[in-house]
Amino acid sequence: MNVGLGLPITDPPSLLSWARRADAGPFSTLGLLDRLVYANPEPLVTLAALAGATTRIRLQTEVLLGPLRETALLAKQTATLDLMSGGRFTLGVGVGGRADDHLAAGTDIRTRGRRLDAQLATLRRVWSGEPYGQGAGPIGPAPAREGGPEVLIGAFAPAALERVARWGDGYLCASPPAMADGLFRSVERSWSAAGRAGRPRLVAQVNVALGPESTIEDAREAMGAYYAFLDDPGWVGLLTTPRQVHDALTAFTDLGADEVVLYCWARDADQIDRLADVL
Repeated sequence: MNVGLGLPITDPPSLLSWARRADAGPFSTLGLLDRLVYANPEPLVTLAALAGATTRIRLQTEVLLGPLRETALLAKQTATLDLMSGGRFTLGVGVGGRADDHLAAGTDIRTRGRRLDAQLATLRRVWSGEPYGQGAGPIGPAPAREGGPEVLIGAFAPAALERVARWGDGYLCASPPAMADGLFRSVERSWSAAGRAGRPRLVAQVNVALGPESTIEDAREAMGAYYAFLDDPGWVGLLTTPRQVHDALTAFTDLGADEVVLYCWARDADQIDRLADVL
C-alpha cells in the first residue's frame, strides 16, 4: 500500500522544504486541503510550485472545493498542472460544507452537489479535447494523462458516494477505519451497479502528529481551528504515537485501501523523518 503525506497549512513558505524532503523519502503523494474563507494557501497555485520543487512524488488536492470555482478556468488550471507536473496531479474534489466559503464565492450552498456533477461532466469533456460548448471551442492545454488527471471524490453522504461511480477514478475517505469500512463498501457497490470495469481506487486520510508535546499541541490547535465549524468534531481523531500510525495503516490495508495519506497539521517538518521511520 502507498502512503502519502498531507501538508500543514499554517506556514506556507515552508512547504517547498516539506515537499523536497518528502520527495526524497518513501511517500507516494503530497496532499493539500482547500478552503476559501481561511488562511490556507490556495492549493492549485501551491501544488504548481511544489511540482517544480519535486521530481517523483504525486500532487493531490484533498479536497478541492469544486463548486466554489468557475468551471472553464478550473478545467484549464487542472489540465495545466497535470501537464507541467508530468502527469503527477490527482484532483481530489468535493462540495464543501462551510456557508462562509460559498458566501464569499457567490455560490449557492444548497445546489453545490448538482453544480459539482455538472462541473465533473464538463471537466471530463474538456480534458478529452472536446469543445467547451456552443460558441466556444476546446480549452487547452491537453493534460499529460489521457482523458485528464486522476479524479478522487471526497464524500460521506450516500448520494455523494454514488458520484464516485459516475465521475471518479476512486474515492477519498477522511474517516477512521471503523467508519471507512462501510463507506468503502458502499462505493464498491455503486461502482459495480454502474457497470464500471475493475474497481475504484480507495484512498484514506488520517490525521497525525509525531514528536514532542509542542508538536502535538501545535497540531491540535490547527485542527481545532479548522474543524471549529462542526457541531461535534469528536470523530476527528489525531494519531500521536508510532504504534497508532502503524495500527491505522494495518487496519486500512485490511479494508482494501490502496493508499493512506498521513495528514500533518503541525509545522514541525521533522515529522517527515519520524513518519518515514514508522514506514
